[in-house]
Amino acid sequence: MSQAMGELMNGARNESGVTCMMAGIQPKQPSTIYCHRQSGVGLIEVLIAVLVLSIGFLGMVALQTKALSNNNSAMVRSIGTIASYSILDTMRVDLAGVRAGDYDGLSLTVPLTWAESGDCTGVGSGSALSQANQNQWCDDLGSLMGPGTIGDITADGGGNYTITITFNDERATGGNAGQTMITRAKL
Repeated sequence: MSQAMGELMNGARNESGVTCMMAGIQPKQPSTIYCHRQSGVGLIEVLIAVLVLSIGFLGMVALQTKALSNNNSAMVRSIGTIASYSILDTMRVDLAGVRAGDYDGLSLTVPLTWAESGDCTGVGSGSALSQANQNQWCDDLGSLMGPGTIGDITADGGGNYTITITFNDERATGGNAGQTMITRAKL
């Protein structure tokens, strides 16, 4: 058998990249040469494509997770701003309590055992209306920002007040447990 015949029998490629095989090797039988081009996709190629797509999808899932946690953090900050304005509006309604100093130096901490409205009862001071307002603000902070949130009100003189809210922001990327928001206003 010649070298050319051996190459054909072992699947040699011709000049155009076509794989040829020889059939009918028996001496009394005429030889037939089958030539064909490779068609379709190999299993290795499919597996590599699936691997690349899987890595891409995992990256998208991680991106979505970070985006959701940061959006949650932004929402809590917005709620903190609303809670600050809420107590300021409450103080504008209770000017008698403000003049009596019921809100000066107030520091409320939402109990870690807070579970529902009413769990902050007894944390306020001053007149009955001031206590009710302070207890309600504590419940608002608990329901909107979570247990452990601290709300401080400081009188700066001349009708100026500083509202400081400290909350847990560990859910956000790079957030910490003692994130602080400060709102200053004049009544």
